[in-house]
Amino acid sequence: MDKMTRREFLKMAGSAAVGAAAYGAGLQNVFAAGEGSVKVTGNGGAGSRAKVYFSKNINAETLIKLYDMVNEGIYGKVAIKLHTGEPHGPNILPREMVKAFQAHVPNSNIVETNALYAGGRDTTEKHRATIALNGWDFCPVDIMDEEGTVMLPVRGGKHMQEVSMGGHIVNYDSMIVLTHFKGHAMGGFGGSMKNIAIGCADGKIGKAMVHGVYGQPLPEDWGKWPAKEELMERMAESAKATVDYFGKHIVFLNVMRRMSVDCDCAGVAAAEPTIPDIGILASTDILAIDQACIDLVYAQPEKYRHDLVERIESRHGLHQLTAMREMKMGNPQYELISID
Repeated sequence: MDKMTRREFLKMAGSAAVGAAAYGAGLQNVFAAGEGSVKVTGNGGAGSRAKVYFSKNINAETLIKLYDMVNEGIYGKVAIKLHTGEPHGPNILPREMVKAFQAHVPNSNIVETNALYAGGRDTTEKHRATIALNGWDFCPVDIMDEEGTVMLPVRGGKHMQEVSMGGHIVNYDSMIVLTHFKGHAMGGFGGSMKNIAIGCADGKIGKAMVHGVYGQPLPEDWGKWPAKEELMERMAESAKATVDYFGKHIVFLNVMRRMSVDCDCAGVAAAEPTIPDIGILASTDILAIDQACIDLVYAQPEKYRHDLVERIESRHGLHQLTAMREMKMGNPQYELISID
């Protein structure tokens, strides 16, 4: 598939309801005075819409309030899947906000897996040092592949029928996917799907499977790694394995703050964000929440959205949404409900 342009994406997404007002006048018009929500249809068809809750306020109180609106299925031992970032990452989520949130969720802790690439997180020892350096040691952080791996099935996978995950994932009853929404060097953008697709796969086997390089020497040139549509599809398959495993006991929170074109895995090398902070979103539907974040990015004036949109489109990142739709991972039609 050739690179999808913004125009082609909007046609696919059926987002004219937002587009007409928001693209020309900015995000403020997405939530017009007197409107409690904006309905955006992901494919232009009739049918049900997932609920995605939104606030422009980015703080612990709001994060907790949004979570409490979607947490009906969360019980037992709870994994908070967080990208804890490379050393001194400038864009990772505020520690105090996450600390307050984690304290609000009984029997919870942060979960991570080791990285595939060399850096501050490719071994458990280095990863734990980076976690402490970045301030995440206020609660237990479970590096899920520290003691081995587990294979989870991928129902309906085109590239994979199973994927290797951090073995500790099966120790949890529920998962909260707490995501810093931003760009990504290979995926175009990193939302909830990318957070669990790469973030739950173990560092040596699962991540290599998702990137399509398992069983072969890792290419030194990132440009020679499988990417574009295949990468997006493999990520969707990996994410589906986790979503299916937890069933109704998984929720998604996307924080649209300091949205560099680079992932938190870039650490101090990440580009300075050029798009304003937008807010926090919450949903029980992984496709709906990532679709809503993309729509909110595209709703920004051109001068703000340009860099992030270029990153998304140049990496064919919108295919993440297509792949999730094809895997029947959620509803592309959603109702965006402002709680402000």
